[in-house]
Amino acid sequence: MPFLTDRIQDTEREMRQKRALDEENCISARGHSGSPRLASSRFGFDVAGIEAELRAHIIGQDHVIDELIRYLRTISADIGDPRRPLASVMFTGPTGVGKTETVRLLARALYGDADAVCRVDMNTLAQEHYAAALTGAPPGYVGSKEGTTILNQEKIEGSRNLPGIVLFDELEKASDEVVLALLNVFDNGMLTVASGERTISFRNSIVFMTSNLGTKELDRLRNRRRFLQGIPPKSNRARVHDIMINVLLRRFPPEFINRIDHIETFNWISAQQIPDILAVEVERLNARLRKHSCQIKLDRTAIDFLAKKSYDERFGARGIRRTVRKHLDFPLADYLLDSVGQEAETIGDIRLLARLEGTRIIFERMHERQHR
Repeated sequence: MPFLTDRIQDTEREMRQKRALDEENCISARGHSGSPRLASSRFGFDVAGIEAELRAHIIGQDHVIDELIRYLRTISADIGDPRRPLASVMFTGPTGVGKTETVRLLARALYGDADAVCRVDMNTLAQEHYAAALTGAPPGYVGSKEGTTILNQEKIEGSRNLPGIVLFDELEKASDEVVLALLNVFDNGMLTVASGERTISFRNSIVFMTSNLGTKELDRLRNRRRFLQGIPPKSNRARVHDIMINVLLRRFPPEFINRIDHIETFNWISAQQIPDILAVEVERLNARLRKHSCQIKLDRTAIDFLAKKSYDERFGARGIRRTVRKHLDFPLADYLLDSVGQEAETIGDIRLLARLEGTRIIFERMHERQHR
């Protein structure tokens, strides 16, 4: 009974919106205990806290973070067109430089959960006949009234005081039919399913897209001028933008590019930034080790060894993660398991120092004075 399913979904959506409105009213009744915001604005997220989170974990992309914070401040002020998405942003640049991670960190800062993103991997929509997964089956086919099977409406809509986060990952791999379906999303914030009986609203969403297009062109420019180390001058940044627009226009129709609010290009990761990225990876490892009451610290020999092994600008941070897993995670797992076996008890409340011995990293317990 499709009509009954529609009524149930509509009722559930109304209940979610009512709960969100009740929560917002409670926050307003408590006064201005949180971040300052306009009295008439419906958004109440902490822009300064989001900025701190992004700068702590996204290395070497300060210009992108600067622009993203400007978008968020505009959204927080609630002065945008209510008939369109809150913002549509495309992240371009090489692989492994933090495009997807930036969106996940934004979701974690807003919702406390990096998986609060409605992420669509465009690899799964590369064939024309897969477009039905986004827009629903045509009229007369099974599932035509239910519409999309890959969009999470709850994540897209967000709440009354928080925006939804949507990510179309590796957009260049989507079929032309999918790209055309997104035109209406950027234009009026609505996606109508193929049957025409249901719509999904993106008007309370920040829509992100990522693309690796233009990497070869930017690499040639970088080899000539070597300007993508750190933040390049404005003239060079404008040159990068022009190159990216030309590359994108070879893949997407002009009317599609013209509807995107912002296009930002990420830098390559430089060798000087590797220690900072390693520090982020070690921080994440320590977060996972807390359940074992165990923490590790790297000395300079271990940091230099991992930095030398991991740096390959072609692969960005993903190469660093593989190196950390091979040269740090694997020996650490052996150490923990061997220690448990020798002591016949669970490892607990220990601090380990990772250092280089020969060509491998070893671990030793730290004395109290070492980890102060």
